[in-house]
Amino acid sequence: MGYKPGMCSHYQAPPSPQIYRTAFGVEPPATLGKHDVWPGYAAGFIRRHVHADVGDDAVPEREALAGLFGMVPHWAKDTRGTKYTYNARSETVAEKPSYRDAWRKAQHCIIPAAAIFEPDWRSGRAVPTRIERLDGQPMGIAGLWSSWRTSQGETVLSFTMLTLNADTHPLMKQFHKPNDEKRMVAILPEERYGDWLQCGAQDSMDFMQPYPAERLQASAPSGHHQLF
Repeated sequence: MGYKPGMCSHYQAPPSPQIYRTAFGVEPPATLGKHDVWPGYAAGFIRRHVHADVGDDAVPEREALAGLFGMVPHWAKDTRGTKYTYNARSETVAEKPSYRDAWRKAQHCIIPAAAIFEPDWRSGRAVPTRIERLDGQPMGIAGLWSSWRTSQGETVLSFTMLTLNADTHPLMKQFHKPNDEKRMVAILPEERYGDWLQCGAQDSMDFMQPYPAERLQASAPSGHHQLF
């Protein structure tokens, strides 16, 4: 697809609406989008319901919505920047113009993913490799969401995945070119989904932790599974 290397630019969304209910405790978005997601595509994300604090029992704690994969900040002129803003480095997210407002306001979200894809260069060429949870459950990736208004007054939601260094991660250090920094998305443990959606900006970095390698598996296009 021509996107910059070193980050997760391709993932697969959950194949069934029911997964939103069983794995994430939320009703699925009205529009699921494509199964294979690339920057600029519409896909589902989960955030704390905007009216969760009003005290109405009829308002759910969280909601799933459709948004563009790639952050569109409120000051953007169009959505073309999504090809560059689909991942946010946790080390610099508080400073970068595209992300800092969402980070400061703790506009946290969870991106449901059946699998992510990264290039394995150990053979000397890029081999697209599928990475998923070993237990078969979907990943809940920590992200930020934003809301942007078009010149016609329409609201466009978007989201980005948060990433961290993976130079020493037993699995994720295997991917990308030999001299490139190794990165991985911030995969959340299920028991911390609610905490991530509710926490303030001062606690956001506490969630930027590498997901255990022994709970993940990688498979090459042939379908052969490799455990690292």
